[in-house]
Amino acid sequence: MTDIRKGQAPAVLSRSTFHERFMQSFMDPAFRAEEEAISRVEQIAWEAYKEGRKAPVTRKAGRGYADPDYDLSVEWLDAKSRINKAAAAWKKPATPSRVLLICGSARNDGTCPGEISKTFRMIEWAQKVLKKEKMEPDVLDLSLLTSSYHLNIHPCKGCASTAMPLCHWPCSCYPNHSLGQTSDWMNEIYERWTAAHAVIIMTPVYWYQSPSPLKLMIDRLVCADGGNPDPTTTHGKKPAEAKALELEGWDYPKHLAGRVYGLVVHGDVAGIEGSRRGLSDWLDWMGLIDAGSQSRLDRYVGYYEPYATSHQTLDADTAMQAEVRNVATAVANAVKELRAGKLSQPDKGLARPRPK
Repeated sequence: MTDIRKGQAPAVLSRSTFHERFMQSFMDPAFRAEEEAISRVEQIAWEAYKEGRKAPVTRKAGRGYADPDYDLSVEWLDAKSRINKAAAAWKKPATPSRVLLICGSARNDGTCPGEISKTFRMIEWAQKVLKKEKMEPDVLDLSLLTSSYHLNIHPCKGCASTAMPLCHWPCSCYPNHSLGQTSDWMNEIYERWTAAHAVIIMTPVYWYQSPSPLKLMIDRLVCADGGNPDPTTTHGKKPAEAKALELEGWDYPKHLAGRVYGLVVHGDVAGIEGSRRGLSDWLDWMGLIDAGSQSRLDRYVGYYEPYATSHQTLDADTAMQAEVRNVATAVANAVKELRAGKLSQPDKGLARPRPK
């Protein structure tokens, strides 16, 4: 067995530091009327933190798990049940074709920018095309992370780098009630990815990269590519058990393979090609299927022109508008062919000599 490296974990917070952080959510003077109640709630939260009560409500895993007597989080079990139902529906020919439209921009007119994103406008164009093609569009607007109350995509903790079986499908790192890491959006997002027959990601470039809401989602989807669907095999987060499982031979299941994808990446100065390539490579690795060269678009909107007039510039760029619609049409065509068994996948069924 390989050794498990230690020495980076932070020290337990002092009671005073915990108090300072806890009270940051209650800065509004209106809370002063309930100081005693808040103090009692704080004491409960402090005890949960000290005792590490990550998943305070559990039940036995039950049939179908390697260790049916292991206590699993009821929140994780609920997410897994919904994902399983979505996966079963996805396989049925009678299920309507569903396309997940992902808006990667962090801006909308309900928060600081005060104006909708150009990305969202493109999403709306694609949505109309998909409806015309008899597809069911499902819009996942990641800008809600910046404009909705207590909605989070918490960062990936990198469990896969300890051993792939330690990364559970769906992710079991959250919610972590002892650390206040709750209201995690990903369980719903996993279900929506699973239900989709195709995914179209539309995103701007932020500093040569994907915007942080999009990147957070991407990182948390690592569990869909090789993740362990049975946390009882590692008895939660037991590194030694996970390492042993991986070294015995892990098959790295691709839980989202076989879906079609399209991409629209836009920017104003630089970074669109690198961002588009990175997203394409990631989706290819996950086992998704591109819908052809016209389904992977990168374009500038007002190259080196003022930000203030960028919406007007997009209004005038009818060619780009048509290209965005072509992405949606190409994806719709590919979904129809895929579900009819007519879409060519030359590498389908090939064994991977180095799976990961």
